[in-house]
Amino acid sequence: MPNRFPNRLAALAAACLLAAPVLAQEAPRWRPAASAPAPRSEVAVAALDGRAYVIGDYNGATELLVFDLAGERWSRAAPLPHPVHHAMAAAQGGRIYLFGGYVNGWSASGEVLAYDPAADAWTRRAPMPTPRAAGGAAVIDGRIHVVGGSASGGTNSPAHEIYDPGSDRWSPASPLSTPRDHLAVQAIAGRIVAIGGRRDGEPDRNLDATEIYDPATDRWRAGAPLPTARSGTASAVLGNEVVVIGGESGSRTFAAVEAYDPRTDSWRALAKLPTPRHGFGAVTWEGRIVTLTGSPRPGGDRSGTVEVLAP
Repeated sequence: MPNRFPNRLAALAAACLLAAPVLAQEAPRWRPAASAPAPRSEVAVAALDGRAYVIGDYNGATELLVFDLAGERWSRAAPLPHPVHHAMAAAQGGRIYLFGGYVNGWSASGEVLAYDPAADAWTRRAPMPTPRAAGGAAVIDGRIHVVGGSASGGTNSPAHEIYDPGSDRWSPASPLSTPRDHLAVQAIAGRIVAIGGRRDGEPDRNLDATEIYDPATDRWRAGAPLPTARSGTASAVLGNEVVVIGGESGSRTFAAVEAYDPRTDSWRALAKLPTPRHGFGAVTWEGRIVTLTGSPRPGGDRSGTVEVLAP
């Protein structure tokens, strides 16, 4: 009988060589970047033309902080007309739009402000039909969907309203199936994904809900639940996934980083956040996720922390 052992060794060696590029592929890692020039938390964050804008602050700061994503340098820009925290922001058509938030303590606002980087100035736009804070905003086809949040007193609002920057007008859309605040809201593949959050402002009532909105049918449907129920997260779209980062409960902040793929309705874990925190924001830049500021402790703390998830 011929000896097949050498053939088996050869086959095994060939398989190892074929697998080597996959095994050698490095997993994404976190690294620190330049800290913000002033600490912030409960901010709204949006990216436009290679810059990330950090807006508002739980402790009343109004100055706009601007992070150059390529050079990783900070600058300051025109302050808000008044303090606001837990607002929602999105970039569209060369401007940053800021929606609602809490003013004068914990009064939910319907105010809408637009920031023009060329003029370094804020202007008022048509107010939201439903004043609220701690919701989310995302852009589909040039229109901004503002989803969920809380009214004054912390009671959840299921409101889902669409803002057209071109006409400065609002229109209603199907309300959020699971009303909540401090949730992650992102647009991906022509749909809105709403993830996590909490009931009526209570961080000990965190949710794992994932819901997807289809603008073609004006309907929400349930998706696979968030593996780690939490609120006050940052989020960003990277490739074909929505990445949900950090967050808090009543007793802790989270390091969890979990990515949702709506194509497969599945979640996977990524490298943990080095500085667990909440009340912060994230943007995507050239295959990286940049997280900006936030509170490393539950409640009203703040920081200038910036950490980058890069392949």
